[in-house]
Amino acid sequence: MEKFETFTGIACPLDRANVDTDAIIPKQFLKSIKRTGFGPNLFDEWRYLDVGEPGQDCSTRPVNPDFVLNDPRYRGASILLVRENFGCGSSREHAPWALLDYGFRVIIAPSFADIFYNNCFKNGILPIVLPEETVDELFRKAQGEQALKITVDLENQRLTLGDGTEIPFEVDSFRKHCLLEGLDDIGLTLQHVEEIRAYEERRKREAPWLFQDLQA
Repeated sequence: MEKFETFTGIACPLDRANVDTDAIIPKQFLKSIKRTGFGPNLFDEWRYLDVGEPGQDCSTRPVNPDFVLNDPRYRGASILLVRENFGCGSSREHAPWALLDYGFRVIIAPSFADIFYNNCFKNGILPIVLPEETVDELFRKAQGEQALKITVDLENQRLTLGDGTEIPFEVDSFRKHCLLEGLDDIGLTLQHVEEIRAYEERRKREAPWLFQDLQA
């Protein structure tokens, strides 16, 4: 998993509440477990005017001009502003995969669905919970004529807007550590690889009969 570093990105305002994971990445695209290649189908049913199918060349599909991701102001956005209960519905991990593959590293909302919230951290996305009135103000600024740029400083748990406004946020210390170090569950396990090897060697000596089939 890529380490999370301080960056400045454009905020894209998706002004919808209760966005479920089927809207984030529709079910027909869940056939792959590669974690990549889902970005072109993020919010597929809202983003395009036709019905999306796996394997399509999305560059030739008719886009919905009224959908926020298709607004030129938000081209290249890496921060997603959303309303309450984002990521509800099924627990599919493809939802954060699609968001990350599109280029989103941070999602800001008043609240998230629990499983989606946990899956974000496991896949290198920082979900930030802010008071509803603060999110309202960010929406107001992001929907102006000029795109809103936000600097995200995870180490100091601070957002800085283009006008210098600073917004602190809370994050669990362990999850913060994992994002900063680029550690997913496998990475955390591999930090103990020498202890794991030592344990396996000790078990081979203590109970060699358990490993006879493996040696054969």
